[in-house]
Amino acid sequence: MTDGSHGAAGSHDDESLAELGYKPELKRTLGNFHTFAAGISYISILTGTFQLFYFGVSNGGPAYWWSWPMVFVGQLMVALCFCELAARYPVAGSIYNWAKQLGGPHVGWLGGWMMLTASMVSLSAVALAYQVTLPQISSWFQFVGDGTGKTDAAANAVLLGTVLVAFTTLVNAFGVKLMARINSAGVAIELIAAIVLIILLAAHVTRGPSAVTETFGLGAGQDLGYLGAFLTASLASAYVMYGFDTASSLGEESKDPGRNAPRAILRALVASFLIGGLILLFALLAVPDLHAKELSVDGLQYVVLSTLGSTIGQIVLWCVVVAITVCELAVHTASIRLAYAMARDNNLPASSQLAKVSPRFQTPVLPAVIIGLVAVAILVINVNQPQIFSVITSIAIIMIYLAYLLVTLPMLIQRLRGRWKPLEGRFSLGKFGLPVNVVAVLWGAAMSLNLAWPRAAVYNATGPQHWYLRWGAFLFIGIVGLGGFAYYWFVQRKHTGVLAAHAAQTPDSPPPPNP
Repeated sequence: MTDGSHGAAGSHDDESLAELGYKPELKRTLGNFHTFAAGISYISILTGTFQLFYFGVSNGGPAYWWSWPMVFVGQLMVALCFCELAARYPVAGSIYNWAKQLGGPHVGWLGGWMMLTASMVSLSAVALAYQVTLPQISSWFQFVGDGTGKTDAAANAVLLGTVLVAFTTLVNAFGVKLMARINSAGVAIELIAAIVLIILLAAHVTRGPSAVTETFGLGAGQDLGYLGAFLTASLASAYVMYGFDTASSLGEESKDPGRNAPRAILRALVASFLIGGLILLFALLAVPDLHAKELSVDGLQYVVLSTLGSTIGQIVLWCVVVAITVCELAVHTASIRLAYAMARDNNLPASSQLAKVSPRFQTPVLPAVIIGLVAVAILVINVNQPQIFSVITSIAIIMIYLAYLLVTLPMLIQRLRGRWKPLEGRFSLGKFGLPVNVVAVLWGAAMSLNLAWPRAAVYNATGPQHWYLRWGAFLFIGIVGLGGFAYYWFVQRKHTGVLAAHAAQTPDSPPPPNP
């Protein structure tokens, strides 16, 4: 594309922004690969599969692999709906703004609040993945104790996680261009490492594909038989395949996002499905002993080290560290754009400060710092209460699925009322729009319920059983949702509206409201 066409596209995107009531403030510097990298690094196949493989195998056996294509199909329906929205509304804080445009300011605020809370917890959860990998590379990374003490691992995880959060805070504070360069380089390393890992595991296959039908009798004694075990194990896949909307959340900093964001969303999800599915498949076919207890404890780290040897295994694990780093960077970046988008509408405390864009770095700096501090504070909970942290982490994923549902459900209502029309000449599902949207809503509701179901394996895996942990999803989401909405209804809604400093100025538009 020539410079002239880039300029024309940028002008069109700025006009689209003005239609939503905003003036352009963030610098458009991101190209196709940058937006694709943002989406795929948030999903982060190496991070998710290495962090959660053990959970899937221990709860569903090798047959848990089938949850990967199941989750992909469901999330693809959601992603296709998002593609239409990304083409029409290429705007920062995509989930918040889409929910607002489709369901009104109340639904928008609730979707944004859910997503923002979940994103900050996710930032902490991803940071904990350092502890799963670094000490397996070298005991040198176990700074707290020797790893055998009751709280050694949890305390060390907080230390390593805090260093990572500090790094992503600094990178994001210095602007989107630096973030995009680091993120893109990290994603390139992750993709190359993932493909090499697939080839190496495939070369060490010791059994046939029938291995992925093995259930190890894990359905015995369950009300739903193996289906119950499978639904529990499917969380290992559901916890990975989300965050593809990040590609569109950088819409105000991307070149021609109306065309590029939908492609980036689909490419990120499809690439993650193919690469992740093959890694999981060949890991199950290549591991020396499918019944080894380490498979349900150390997961893919054990598979890599036992199958490929310590030297190659450690190289792969270093690539996993890179993947965790860029995943954390993408989660932090998306959280900042969401906070900025909500603050620009005066929908957060101290909105005028949170929405301020640094003239030097052309990025919102204060949200980067505050979100980083909140993530570290959440990490500290993990030191003495790791079980409670695991509950909160699980709940964060549910809140993201619910936030997605607060977009797809209003979109379906608008379709049924004949009020939703994709932007002409851009991504459109055409006659498939309604059935895809219906499946997306049904999938989102079903998986949210599956994620929240009060299973001991998820919400009270160790120690004494507590009802408040088992029902933690309903309690926590109820408190966050109802408490947050009460705050909005009684306090914030009276002041909501685009802040004057961020409003698009048109000759015939009334002055925007101030707080």
